[in-house]
Amino acid sequence: MSAQHKSHKQVINRLKRAHGHMHKIMEMLEDERSCVDVAQQLYAVEKAVVKAKRLLIHDHIDHCLGQGDQDSQSGQTLDELKEITKYL
Repeated sequence: MSAQHKSHKQVINRLKRAHGHMHKIMEMLEDERSCVDVAQQLYAVEKAVVKAKRLLIHDHIDHCLGQGDQDSQSGQTLDELKEITKYL
């Protein structure tokens, strides 16, 4: 599991997008821009982070929890699935 997953590049791109929006929000607040404009940017940050989180979790479920010997790891896999889905 130490190798980077295929989705990591997409997750990084989404987080970079969110980072850019956050920077913009701080500038907007300093410039006393309208609350509607700021709220719109906050919404964009929220959506970018949610999409990155879901992509990461779905990738983890597909590639990490679906591998290995089912008999020896089924209990551990189920526990890990329960743990990660609380972040959805």
